[in-house]
Amino acid sequence: LMVALGYPGEIQEDLAVRWFWWKLAMVPFCYVVLMLMVGLNEATSKQPSPAASRLVSAARYVTVVSWCTYPFVYIIKNVGLSGPTATMYEQIGYSLADVMAKAVFGVLIWAIASEKSAVEESGKLLPH
Repeated sequence: LMVALGYPGEIQEDLAVRWFWWKLAMVPFCYVVLMLMVGLNEATSKQPSPAASRLVSAARYVTVVSWCTYPFVYIIKNVGLSGPTATMYEQIGYSLADVMAKAVFGVLIWAIASEKSAVEESGKLLPH
């Protein structure tokens, strides 16, 4: 939904239209970020070990931080940059966000799985 709402503005040259679609796309974006920050607190606290809880919490924060870069990259063309310069800054911004969102998050997912496996193998799983 965020992409569907943001794309019409992304392909516009008219700044008013770009801002309109950016604002619309921010509605579902803010909901997702809110759920990551607040809605997953309970799930984080139910992890089988304190280490797993910390890793899940770190994954949530990495996701939020990386996601929060996208709206700022989107508005690069709204703040006066254009042409190849704007495209370059967009590519750098999206690339940095993607590395954080995918590579760093992937390592955290591996660490979470590893920690949960270690807890399971030790027989110390918390009762549900």
